[in-house]
Amino acid sequence: MCWYQKGDDLGIKAVLFDLHGTLTRVEKPVTDDEASEFLMSRCFEVSPQQFKAAWAFVAFIDYPKYGYAGWRTFLRRVLMRLKIEVDDETLRGFVELYRRSEYSLYPDVAVAVARAKNYGLQTAIVTTIAHFKFKEAIKPIKHLIDFVCTGYEARCDKSNPKMYKVILQTLGVKPEETVVIGDDIQYDVLLPKEMGMHSILLDREMRSQGVTGPDAVARDLTEAVKIVGEFTRS
Repeated sequence: MCWYQKGDDLGIKAVLFDLHGTLTRVEKPVTDDEASEFLMSRCFEVSPQQFKAAWAFVAFIDYPKYGYAGWRTFLRRVLMRLKIEVDDETLRGFVELYRRSEYSLYPDVAVAVARAKNYGLQTAIVTTIAHFKFKEAIKPIKHLIDFVCTGYEARCDKSNPKMYKVILQTLGVKPEETVVIGDDIQYDVLLPKEMGMHSILLDREMRSQGVTGPDAVARDLTEAVKIVGEFTRS
């Protein structure tokens, strides 16, 4: 499925990559239940749902405002939202629990992003996720990314069109000159489309048959970037 007729030149100048589920995945994630169990073991009564709510508040509201630089400050803010004060030993243990959770690149990312640069395209990462969580994971491709836009750079979460506007302005491109690649139908496909951008839905497990909205559907990042490359050639 594609949005162009052969021979058309859409003037594509930039490709924006979603982070989680597109460029990276999380190894050994910490669940809300595990976080709750850890705090309970230290005599702090916090249910999984309470923890989930506090985490979301920090991730989507506090981080865009304050831009926490590491797990210690991020988790301290979560605990503050829960209105509990922990001792240093508990905080250290909590931080260590989350340090086991690491982002890693999908195997197809390095080649795909390099191909996008070979096409002469500008590149950006668009995500609400705090930079410190994935900065080590993207080191192999960092030199290929022109702009990493998290919630802090945009001062909002990804559901806010402002994030995309910040990226377009930073890269100096128009919506119609931009393609977004991501795995979320709402924020990687429909929102960019409403703003006049093109979109490719990345469906690594090919479960999206019959879905409407994206200009194209790709089964991996290499295929997605290859599709973009076809649109850059007149």
